Amino acid sequence: MYAVCDAKNEYAEIIEHSNCYSGAAWSLYHYAKAPLVLKARSTGNMIRYFMKTGASKLELKPSVAAAGIESVIVQGDEVEITYAGLGGGGVGATRCRAFADGVLRYNISESGGEKCARGMIAVPRRDRILIGIDDTDSKEIGATWTLTHNIAMELDCPEAVYLSHALVQLFPVPEKTQNCMSTVLEFGCVDQKAKSRLVETLKKTLQKYSASGQTGMVVLSDFYAKGIYGYSNRCRTERVSKADALKCAEENGVEVLLDGNGVIGALASLPWFGRPEESIISGTEIKPFSLEKSKNDLL
Repeated sequence: MYAVCDAKNEYAEIIEHSNCYSGAAWSLYHYAKAPLVLKARSTGNMIRYFMKTGASKLELKPSVAAAGIESVIVQGDEVEITYAGLGGGGVGATRCRAFADGVLRYNISESGGEKCARGMIAVPRRDRILIGIDDTDSKEIGATWTLTHNIAMELDCPEAVYLSHALVQLFPVPEKTQNCMSTVLEFGCVDQKAKSRLVETLKKTLQKYSASGQTGMVVLSDFYAKGIYGYSNRCRTERVSKADALKCAEENGVEVLLDGNGVIGALASLPWFGRPEESIISGTEIKPFSLEKSKNDLL
């Protein structure tokens, strides 16, 4: 269980991995109705709740709105999340989450049967680090998505958690190796030291194992990739120049760590973090991220 926050601690994304998908699907259906939840979605066994921080009042009703997240409070370098639920939903809201990996401490009530249960779960506060990478292979060997995933798995640690990996289909330019796809890695880091160590190690590892002299690597430390949506959509429908990529990166606070021609696709991958089912579809547009609650963003 992880909590990624924006710079002002006004918003948080609660990210849960479950080994019981049916239970997670039940939670997603009910939790999405909570007042603080703005967007909710599932990617494989990962459930993501994008929320406003603060507290709210849940009106729990059996079968209809049986569980939810009551509050998300940022306290320094920790995030305290309070869940509530009825019956079996109370068990999931308390005991199941209290003993999850990543939890620092908890305070839970009795649960099960007809009880209404509550539980406060404290986890580290994390910043989102997005790393876009492209062009690490050659006509003879390699595949960017496999190399990046393997490196990310090796770098995954409590201070810099590997959250997601998405392959992004780009417009097939003549310089492509084969399928013309870039990759975005998403990490959740507890502090600047963890971020710096992660980025520097990843860069050095790419330089060591890349089979291409045109590798691109970009890094964005932000809650979402604002300002890059239009550029990314262009890269999926037309040829884009390296000059345009570098200009977009500079205008949007993106660090360019490796500036080969792969920087074009690396930058285009950033908005697609956590959306691997959509990012692989050729020509699909990504819409600018909204801080508003919409029915289209729930379930």
